[in-house]
Amino acid sequence: MLLFGCILGGLGIYKYLVDFAGAGATVPLTGFGYNLSKGAIEAVKESGIVGAFTGGVKASAGGIAAAVFFGYIASLISKPKIKKQ
Repeated sequence: MLLFGCILGGLGIYKYLVDFAGAGATVPLTGFGYNLSKGAIEAVKESGIVGAFTGGVKASAGGIAAAVFFGYIASLISKPKIKKQ
């Protein structure tokens, strides 16, 4: 799904889906792929080929940081249980 969002974003098709569906199209995995491709395309326009590698990470850094942070908080709160066999 991530690759599918990247491909549609790179071809410029996913933008029409975002305009139609709004936040519903930007939340799932395909939206993350779209965000990566959009950031990479914008960074290539600004800084050349190096932007293809750095633009996607810059565009989605907030989402990645939030996922890591809240995942860590959830791991502190929850108590893992060993399955009995």
